[in-house]
Amino acid sequence: MGATDPVEGGIRCMLMRGGTSKGAYFLASDLPDDPAERDDLLLRIMGSPDPRQIDGIGGAHPLTSKVAIVSPSGAEGVDVDYLFLQIGVDTATVSDAQTCGNLLAGIGPFALERGVVPATGSRTTVRIRLLNTGDAATAVFTTADGRPDYDGDAAIDGVPGTASAIELEVGGGPDKALLPTGNPADDLDGVTATLIDNGMPVVLLRADQLGVDGTESATALEADAGLATRIERLRLAAGPLMGLGDVSAQTVPKMILLSPPRAGGAISTRAFIPARVHTAIGVLMAASVAAALRIPGAVGSDMAGPLGAEDTAIEHPSGTFPSRVHVTQDDAGAWRATSFSLRTARKLFDGTVFPRPRR
Repeated sequence: MGATDPVEGGIRCMLMRGGTSKGAYFLASDLPDDPAERDDLLLRIMGSPDPRQIDGIGGAHPLTSKVAIVSPSGAEGVDVDYLFLQIGVDTATVSDAQTCGNLLAGIGPFALERGVVPATGSRTTVRIRLLNTGDAATAVFTTADGRPDYDGDAAIDGVPGTASAIELEVGGGPDKALLPTGNPADDLDGVTATLIDNGMPVVLLRADQLGVDGTESATALEADAGLATRIERLRLAAGPLMGLGDVSAQTVPKMILLSPPRAGGAISTRAFIPARVHTAIGVLMAASVAAALRIPGAVGSDMAGPLGAEDTAIEHPSGTFPSRVHVTQDDAGAWRATSFSLRTARKLFDGTVFPRPRR
């Protein structure tokens, strides 16, 4: 980062909607190299800690208090590196424990907008390394006159209107376990759970084992203090089993309640992220659910509706998310998965953001 005082001169920033989330996108070169300085600056930019984030550009909800940092990649066969940071809303926290598949949708267009990658005709392909998880992604999107074309006919539930389609493919490395414990299901404090990571560490639970039927609104679930306490206890128990250690200060794993489908899909979901309940579902959360439905003995596999060869309709509070996964089992019995999804993204503003002088 240059010597310019960010309070006086501001920092170059692009606000984008990626999938059903919204976040601030930065080039790594425009931010401090030191992680502690960077995180303090981002808290001041987003307006945290404050439930309204009134003195920053955060949207007062975890789904709109996100940051994507992009840089040219030095890895072979990769164009850009993507670091995701979840910014606390009413807490002064910055977490890199997870990635975000929704903001991932905007990484390719942002990299092109900033000149990190060139356009390649009417469709541009960008290869992305997800620094948080070590996963690899490929984004393919429409371009016109060397720039992203955000207009199109693709619609996704949870976002009004239509936009240009962005095709995403995400896969883990050969040494990454889809099932961290090696088991399709585990006993978690007396509850049957599937611990799975297809791009996002999640814990799958039957809604009826937690005393709900899975049709409740996000608001109703958030208001159930007893349920929230129980789910957090299960999340803390799952962390070490998934190799994540003490997750009390982390936003992973996500906790997803599953119930039978009601709208013609494969399964119904309610996702805790972890304290708030997602009004839709994250891209990689859906990919983890879709993979689990194809594993005999995993939570949800016995109540799943119709499954295509790779297509899975994941029901969520605001509609249905079409998730495509390819799941295989190797000779040693280990499960592997690759996910494919169609998302949209849109540039909302591009300019200079001014952090408040101090927290």
